[in-house]
Amino acid sequence: MLVSEILRIKGSTLFSATPDMSVAEAVHSMADNDIGSLVVMDKGKLAGVLTFRELIKVLDVRGNELKALTVGEIMERDPLTSEPGMDVQMLRKSMLDRHARYIPVMDADTLLGVLSFHDVAKAVYEEQSFENRMLKSYIKNWPDEEETTAQPLS
Repeated sequence: MLVSEILRIKGSTLFSATPDMSVAEAVHSMADNDIGSLVVMDKGKLAGVLTFRELIKVLDVRGNELKALTVGEIMERDPLTSEPGMDVQMLRKSMLDRHARYIPVMDADTLLGVLSFHDVAKAVYEEQSFENRMLKSYIKNWPDEEETTAQPLS
């Protein structure tokens, strides 16, 4: 399974922020849309990612200043990204290695969408469930021993 297949199934809804957007606006957008990340775009290019992880870190250290901060001050500037042709197993390993929960999918400089760890887990689960059903159906329809025993020709 390829990243592009998961992205196609998930859909193309994308939520973004700009580096100069206030953190308060970003948090409001994330809460309103029930999402855990925003891609940060600057002049049409991916500038970073803002996730609940960055928000929690800044809340812990600079909680009193939160509303005065901008997205650009706290976003992850070099997020892990994926290409649409990447194999899902490789993506899963990369996400685990980097502890990344949200992955922008890029085609050169064009942002195609964002996949969450949940999106990837769901796609893998559905693929494995389908394969299991097919295998069980195949085994269930396996010919009996009597049917496979050669019959003498008359």
